[in-house]
Amino acid sequence: MAGRERSPRHRPWSVYRANTFDLSSEMMGLTLAGNSQDPDEPVLEFSLACSELVTPALERKPSSFVAVSCTTPPQAFWTKHAQTEIIEGTSNPIFLSSIAFFQDSLITQQTQVKLSVYDVKDRSQGTMYLLGSAMFTVKELLQDKYHRLHLTLRSAESERIGNITIIAWQKEEKKDQRAPLTRTDTVNGRMVLPVDESLTESMGMRPRSASLCKDTLLKAVFGGTISRMYRLPTTDGNHLRVLEQMSESVLSLHIPRQFVKLLLEEDAARVCELEELGELSPCWENLRRQIITQYQTIILTYQETLSDLHEYKGPSFKSSTLKAERKLEFVPTNLHIQRMRVQGETGYDRTYDVVTIGAPAAHHQGFKGSGLRKLIQKFEETKKHIPFSHLSSQSAGESRPQSMVYQPQDVVRAKEIISHINTLKTQVSYYTERLSRAAKERSANALERTLAILTDKTRQLVTVCDNKLLASAIQALSAARPEFIASKASPSALDTERVVLRNDQGSPQAKWSGNRNRASLNMDWHEEEWEKVWLNVDKSLECVIRCVDRLLTRERLHSDSSEDVFLSDQQPNTSKRDGSPSVEGSSPVSHLVYLCDTAGEWSDALYPLLTTLNECVAMMSDKAKKSMVFVLMQDCAPTIGMSLTLQYRRDVVFCQTLTAVICGFITKLRNCLRDEGFLRQLHTIGLLVQFEGLLSTYGEELAMLEDMNIGITDLRNVTFKVTQATSSFGPDMLPVITGNRDGFNVRVPLPANMFDVLPREIQNGMLLRVQPVLFNIGINEQQTLAEKFGDTSLQDIVNMESLTRLNSYYDQFKEVLPEDCLPRSQSQYCVPELLKFLSQNMNTRKSKNVEILWQAAEVCRRLNGVRVTSCKSAKDRTAMSVTLEQCLILQQEHCMAPQVFNQALDCMRSEGCRRENTMKNVGSRKYAFNSLQLKAFPRQYRPPEGTFGKVET
Repeated sequence: MAGRERSPRHRPWSVYRANTFDLSSEMMGLTLAGNSQDPDEPVLEFSLACSELVTPALERKPSSFVAVSCTTPPQAFWTKHAQTEIIEGTSNPIFLSSIAFFQDSLITQQTQVKLSVYDVKDRSQGTMYLLGSAMFTVKELLQDKYHRLHLTLRSAESERIGNITIIAWQKEEKKDQRAPLTRTDTVNGRMVLPVDESLTESMGMRPRSASLCKDTLLKAVFGGTISRMYRLPTTDGNHLRVLEQMSESVLSLHIPRQFVKLLLEEDAARVCELEELGELSPCWENLRRQIITQYQTIILTYQETLSDLHEYKGPSFKSSTLKAERKLEFVPTNLHIQRMRVQGETGYDRTYDVVTIGAPAAHHQGFKGSGLRKLIQKFEETKKHIPFSHLSSQSAGESRPQSMVYQPQDVVRAKEIISHINTLKTQVSYYTERLSRAAKERSANALERTLAILTDKTRQLVTVCDNKLLASAIQALSAARPEFIASKASPSALDTERVVLRNDQGSPQAKWSGNRNRASLNMDWHEEEWEKVWLNVDKSLECVIRCVDRLLTRERLHSDSSEDVFLSDQQPNTSKRDGSPSVEGSSPVSHLVYLCDTAGEWSDALYPLLTTLNECVAMMSDKAKKSMVFVLMQDCAPTIGMSLTLQYRRDVVFCQTLTAVICGFITKLRNCLRDEGFLRQLHTIGLLVQFEGLLSTYGEELAMLEDMNIGITDLRNVTFKVTQATSSFGPDMLPVITGNRDGFNVRVPLPANMFDVLPREIQNGMLLRVQPVLFNIGINEQQTLAEKFGDTSLQDIVNMESLTRLNSYYDQFKEVLPEDCLPRSQSQYCVPELLKFLSQNMNTRKSKNVEILWQAAEVCRRLNGVRVTSCKSAKDRTAMSVTLEQCLILQQEHCMAPQVFNQALDCMRSEGCRRENTMKNVGSRKYAFNSLQLKAFPRQYRPPEGTFGKVET
């Protein structure tokens, strides 16, 4: 019998070409040749097949699985290690899930392995009984000539109930190969098992796939990896080696901690800006106090959240049972990276990653008032219909010019101006310091170079400040001061006297004032005053330029003579703006230019001019920024409470979404580090991120979809920047977030050896954009209700919007990049055809049209995108989706035999990583479905019997 089983003619067809590796471990006393560079290789892997199984009821064929336990002397008890999938209705089952022992298994040659075969009588109830068992030692398996054992299964009564074959994966000889090592070769007294290099080729000293467990970058970000292995037959008689992994990420907490801190700083800065507006009339002051009070309340909430996040000491993922926990509402629910690594006999090695996350939504805040999409629409409508005067007293209405009504675009522009001013003011200050340093060092080249940059930055700042919105805002802010001058002359006084309208009592009170007053409501007068402010910046910059020009000229001429050096000083002052008024006080500035000729040191000549420039820039920036802050204050005043509540919800949702995308970016970048086409695509048109949603459009999940939609749309304000890590220490590898709600940047550190292979554009700090899309198809029983009695319009709108963006992304690609930037595919359809099919499916009225999800996912993979899959908790429906996607990839891209498709799918769902995900979340290895629910599911999304039941979600 044993001899017959060892004959190649009688090998199980699904494991016919068994040809990988065995054992490389000091603990096992073996040396592995060929795959030591691959950290994902197990130290031992074998497949199982049973034959001639019999049951007490002879008319019934068993539904069997094998449980594998092991013990290593002197340990006196058995430890369950793994089990196979259940195969129904056959006496000769061939199991697709292989049994793998990784480095942390701590097995030795003396380790005993027990194989217990069970017959499952009722999968739904979980009733089963032990048919029989067999035992062997690792040493027996290794010493067998063909590394396979054929054992008899015996019941508890020692009766023979069948056979079981153990096949260790080893090298198979190739006809065109040179004389191989014999299986009895030894090295230093240790047995050597030759390895099929086509499966374990290390690309020199570099593994083909970056390991989640061992790679310097990935192990800093991911942890708690669970691994499962499968051996699957192909249509050409070969086989695939499939490694499935699932890891949680430290970013689940690391990103929210950074993000909430940035929000806290941003809102605190907003309060400071309001405080720094200066003294305001009582009506405006009351309004300012109301706004500040609202901000202070939300700031306290962020402070409390940040404290809670830092005090949290639990696992690095938030289980689905905690999705509504207030203290963790910024943390994404059940965030994991799902990986499938596929190796074939021809030597290819492909890795597919999917980020899985519970729907990014404000679960703690609830969904009774609908989700973000509708809430934002309601907010915009409310804002249109609440006039500012609704919150202002009559005196405020009188003191505030009625014509000063700002449009939404003015508000956006005001935010942009504040951002530009903050950035450019800092840059001008930095380059004035650099210029001063160059003068001290008497470096002509540095002086010339720095002056060019300083000139550019200063003129950019002047351009930003030279606009009508700023001029009108400055006028409005002046009118809001406790004392301002109306352009109204006294009938009995000189023309130089005006009426001062005091705002300090909440209503204008008149008193006479002389010509020393500086404020006026006359528009022309205010514009003239503001023009003088930025013209002073222009003038002081011109003085610096002339001084540097003279210093450089004298340096070139090597002349001690100062003849005619300052002839141009005798020329009348002119501005670069024709017809602009001369600036008061420019004569002292011109006098400073004279110092350029008389001072002994360059720095002495430049210092007063640079000081003047800095002072003028500070005055202009301060005045401009305050006026824009006043614009924003007026805009937010009518709806400040509603606005901050809405913003808080949006922050919660966006933080969850951002964390998922950062995880996806890091894995994609690491996997494609040597893919020149992907890297070129990344810095040219940005990274495509495709979210797959499985939410229904009924009840609470409809509001979740609204939240998710806005969170994903907000990702368009995110950019990535790759930097070189300061060290290979774990914390130094974690991403760093900067920016504010107008735009966040994520800096991703790479070890020096990885950073050096990046293209020059990315090394130089080019910002890498994100192009997000969302495709959602509800698949559960609630979606059935939505389709029959509810409304699926939101799903249709979201999908059509994403199709438009996806087409736009591909159009950008075609315009600037060649097709060879994209990964190779075995698919019979090209990307344009897939987009066409996707569009046709969108326009087809079909219940639960999951083909939309399959086609969108394939387009994403073909366009080098990041895949993210989500349902309510990323536990049950998500498990069905990612396992289906894995099997579809194996069939479409790797020629997995179609006759084992359903068996492989059931195998992954019953014994794969996602089953462990349910255990991590709810303490049960069951998916939270019931039989009635599953009748409403598309057939491809139904788990095998015995893997689902009523559990907490």
